[in-house]
Amino acid sequence: MWTRPVLVFDGDCAFCTTSVVFAERWLRPRCDITPWQRADLPSLGVDQQRAEYEVLWVTPAGELYGGAQAVAKLLLGSGGGWAVLGGLLRLPPLRWVAHGVYRLVANNRERMPGGTPACAVPSVR
Repeated sequence: MWTRPVLVFDGDCAFCTTSVVFAERWLRPRCDITPWQRADLPSLGVDQQRAEYEVLWVTPAGELYGGAQAVAKLLLGSGGGWAVLGGLLRLPPLRWVAHGVYRLVANNRERMPGGTPACAVPSVR
């Protein structure tokens, strides 16, 4: 069992990896960060298909947040002004906007700065 939240991301995606490096350097979140390719997904209660689709935030109690809400939790866990932004992203209507922006970026991450064809979100099986 773990004692800190875990952020699970796509380690094969250059854009995602760059985003995580930015978060570690500037946000300094109070969580463990791991690529899904190296994570023990069953112990986290996460299936591979979901981990391929979106960034995930898993609490020590096993609560699972994905996409924009995982980003909001990351920001909340960073404290200061970042936590304020994270709190706002959890409230409607910003929550809905954040979800739309997250999906737009995630679905086009291979086109984002630093992205490569390997970054493309897998098609639904």
